[in-house]
Amino acid sequence: MQEASAIVNQPGRAPLTNVGLTLGALSGAMNRPSHLPGLVVLYGPSGLGKSTAACAAVTQLRAYYVEAKSSWTRKAVYQSILTVMGIVPAKTIYEMEAQVTEQLAVSGRPLIIDECDHLVARGSIEIVRDIYQGSNAAILLIGEEHLPANLARWERIHNRVLEWVPAQYADLDDARALRDLYCKRVAVADDLLEYIHSQSKGIARRICVNIERAQQTGLELGRKEMDMAAWGKRPLYTGDAPVRGAR
Repeated sequence: MQEASAIVNQPGRAPLTNVGLTLGALSGAMNRPSHLPGLVVLYGPSGLGKSTAACAAVTQLRAYYVEAKSSWTRKAVYQSILTVMGIVPAKTIYEMEAQVTEQLAVSGRPLIIDECDHLVARGSIEIVRDIYQGSNAAILLIGEEHLPANLARWERIHNRVLEWVPAQYADLDDARALRDLYCKRVAVADDLLEYIHSQSKGIARRICVNIERAQQTGLELGRKEMDMAAWGKRPLYTGDAPVRGAR
């Protein structure tokens, strides 16, 4: 959470694209007129930095954050949210729902449910509507690329979405922000960073892996800066498993 906040708070620097989009959408839901819906859905392929954006929202907007698990029952959803809230869960689901909605209404803080696809798969997504109806709180749902299509089957959820936020692939400015955040021991030159960005295909997680590889290589070589000349023909992480060589 501190790292995501650092990206947002760097003086004179814009936040990562997905951090800025998420903070803007969730802030809008928090400050919306009372007659407008309050759900926000952030969706996209793995590795684009959706959870990093969520961490920034926890820091900047004091959001309650839970990450859904495939094993979660309805009871587990409420227990997990209440644990994050610092509230001892009541004995029944009905009572726990009342605890959650009351805390959200009183605190004015948003709720973030990451990996929301699991709730959809288990048919537990109606819990979100119950929480929203009882609290009128801003709620951010985060999931994979197919989440909007899956939510379309749940009309009472789908109709309460204020904003759909497709996660964006990292651009070169995002890559620079990640470099400036994580490369403290060895500088990564612009030409090498551009190569890393292109080979990583805009996937933030891969960019992070590769700039760390560049930094570690620089430390091994005793260099203060790594550029394309120093990197040479070393391979970058692409996410693909290596092909087994013929015997």
